[in-house]
Amino acid sequence: MMNKDRFFFFGFGQTARYLIKNLEQSKKKFTFSATNTKKTTLKTFCKKKFVSFKFKDKLYDKKLIKTLSQADYILISIPPQKKRDLVLKIFSKYLKKSKFKKLIYLSATSVYGNHNGKWVNENSKLKGNTKFGLGRKIVEKSWIKFRNLYKLDINILRVSGIYSKESNVLKKISKKSIYVKEKKYFSRIRIEDLARIIKKMFYSQKSSLILNASDDKPATNIEVANFAAKLLKIKNLRPIPIANFKNKMIKEFYKDSKKVSNKKMKNKLFIKLKYPTYKEGLRNIFNNSR
Repeated sequence: MMNKDRFFFFGFGQTARYLIKNLEQSKKKFTFSATNTKKTTLKTFCKKKFVSFKFKDKLYDKKLIKTLSQADYILISIPPQKKRDLVLKIFSKYLKKSKFKKLIYLSATSVYGNHNGKWVNENSKLKGNTKFGLGRKIVEKSWIKFRNLYKLDINILRVSGIYSKESNVLKKISKKSIYVKEKKYFSRIRIEDLARIIKKMFYSQKSSLILNASDDKPATNIEVANFAAKLLKIKNLRPIPIANFKNKMIKEFYKDSKKVSNKKMKNKLFIKLKYPTYKEGLRNIFNNSR
């Protein structure tokens, strides 16, 4: 009987769910467990039953320790809390003794900070000083220190702005017909491609990687908004200055501007993106939403 790969997800949001769908489509034999913030329960996703263990702040179901120790592949998608990683803080003593094959920490390209629209790659200076970028930058260093100390296969994936069928600029613009009037460059990645990248990273023979997950065409929010408006045939798209927004998270986000290179990711993982730019990605969503 073929052994099944055992996955453990700290956090079971959109990224983990799309990865499960991808694994099923590729006919992989696997089992998985995950964490949630409420209570331990048996759930079903994609026809697979799995245990979802409670983990919130310092409180967690002690039963997850055994399952975690038996995992082959671990994905961490929980964001930093007060510039610290809860998983590393609470479970490091178990992780250093476990025999996992590979761990992936999902970071974000916010670690690069503002580069005034210029290209960045994995060797670029980490200038992130927003609430998002600074926390990610500090947590990345913690994981790298832990990795080097215990010689573990811990990988970091710096993820660009994720969009999907469920969450995308088409939905946002169709509701309000507005966009942020700030010409800032951002990189993006469609969720299906991100799931493929993560799977490739898990099964790669290369270890301890730090890679960017982004598509081929960084673009300004204005370019993307205009393209979405053209698909939707919206002619009265209204620009709104960032100063008019009350949401602090939006204001923090628009402090940065950069183009994120995916060359290293492609070279290391030998992957071809299904949605190489936002145009293919948004057009596909538009054509399949009617």
